[in-house]
Amino acid sequence: MPQPNITTAGPPTSAYDTNFCFPVRELESERVKLTPFIPDLHADLYFQGSAAHPDLYEFIPWETFTNTSDFVRQVIDSRVQPDTGVVLYAVIDKTRSSTSPCSSANFAGIIGYMNTSPANLSTEIGYAIILPLFQRTHVTTNAIGLLLQYALDLPPHGLGLRRVQWMANRLNTRSIDAVQKLGFKLEAVLRWDRIFVGSKASATNGVKERAGDPRPGTVGTDTALLALCWDDWESERARVLELMDRRS
Repeated sequence: MPQPNITTAGPPTSAYDTNFCFPVRELESERVKLTPFIPDLHADLYFQGSAAHPDLYEFIPWETFTNTSDFVRQVIDSRVQPDTGVVLYAVIDKTRSSTSPCSSANFAGIIGYMNTSPANLSTEIGYAIILPLFQRTHVTTNAIGLLLQYALDLPPHGLGLRRVQWMANRLNTRSIDAVQKLGFKLEAVLRWDRIFVGSKASATNGVKERAGDPRPGTVGTDTALLALCWDDWESERARVLELMDRRS
């Protein structure tokens, strides 16, 4: 079975400062490529692919963006770029024919690392939004698998981290099931972990806030915390690579 191939990033990615605490590389399997997200190349593709699908944000505290600049301002400029523990990737489906390396035909979404700690050798996979056309395909498994491989494999091919975690709304069973199939273990449910502004009824923990709450009318959510650690990876790695290569 072909092993996913991890290569160092080249131009034009090398010209963009990702501001991440570890080396940023392009990650590539036979069918999916993760390339560092460059706003000038990828932001409009993301906006155009996501604008008609507000359900993408059902379980996260985002709303549909008004335009590409709004997405860049709220996500890239405010959350990703200033934080050295975060790096965002564009997800490219290599099985889709396209006249260019990245276009609306093969741009499948975004994913990245967040809450990364060199001191603790840990990270979290987040910002995982796969566009509807590419859901329930090989894309999600390959994207997560590539990030796991780079994070948990020992140097020089990987970072040699000890822990990769995944957090999801407790009611987002599709997200939780997807990573459990890749070996993530449920460690805890964090009650009242997040506040959503607005009325995302499908995300709420179903409990109304008490009288006098400082943020009345906001939705309280519970978060499932899952993790896959280096000692899990030693036994799960071969199986994850097989899942990435599966054709049915």
